[in-house]
Amino acid sequence: MDMQNIGFIGLGIMGAPMAGHLIAAGHKVHVHTRSAVPGPIAATDAVVCASGAEVARQADVIFLMLPDTPDVDLVLFGETGVAAGLSAGKVVVDMSSISPVQTKEYAARIEALGCDYLDAPVSGGDVGARNASLSIMVGGREPVFERIRPLFALMGKNITRVGGIGDGQTCKVANQIVVALTIAAVSEGLLFAARAGAAPDKVREALLGGLAGSRVLDILGERMIKRAFQPGFRIALHQKDLNLALDAAKSLHLALPSTAHAQQLFSACIASGGAGWDHSGLVRALEQLSQFEIGQEPSA
Repeated sequence: MDMQNIGFIGLGIMGAPMAGHLIAAGHKVHVHTRSAVPGPIAATDAVVCASGAEVARQADVIFLMLPDTPDVDLVLFGETGVAAGLSAGKVVVDMSSISPVQTKEYAARIEALGCDYLDAPVSGGDVGARNASLSIMVGGREPVFERIRPLFALMGKNITRVGGIGDGQTCKVANQIVVALTIAAVSEGLLFAARAGAAPDKVREALLGGLAGSRVLDILGERMIKRAFQPGFRIALHQKDLNLALDAAKSLHLALPSTAHAQQLFSACIASGGAGWDHSGLVRALEQLSQFEIGQEPSA
């Protein structure tokens, strides 16, 4: 692949390793982040820019990896945002997880400037970001997708164009429903096993070989057992995604009772100071209800 001028805005837990893969592949990467540039990126030849507009002026393809819809709005359309530095023919790729409705509005505004837009949220967490094994769900025109696909391949393994603008975000909301409900199921299963006196690590090992096996059980189940609740993917962000699901369900006249239940468990964690916990920390809400923690010696 020929070297390209790429922009990357948002160098958090996910964004920093994703940008790192683009840099390692030999691309000239122009970066901007609202906090300090992480050490591993600062140690490369990445070009640190003072604003989103500066990134857009320098790069032909601009990736965003930001926490929420308002963040994307500000980075794109703020006074020194990306839109202020765009010229015709460039591509904006939003890999954040945000509102599908707002995504369509943002795309229309960027396309009015003569540029292309893709929404391309990801799944796989910090592990997937570090290992370049993310699942990438893309919405947008097929020729634009094919143009950017080689860059996606540097960050992920399962790369799917789901449909038009906004469909990538819709797919990500569906993903977050499934993940949240699976976290709740793994939490209940491991908590049950531990309270009944079985070794939770051995139960997890056994379950991984059967139909209950999943990446959630593998990665997040291990975090529950080891009490390793540093993020990862923060509970506050997963709750934001479930809010998108429940708001959309209301407008679509859908009943999502299990999603609402998982959201309440996340709310209980946040009420206990856990907004910044990894989403595997959902188990703590169930432990509090049961007055028992995984790893605790069960009483007779």
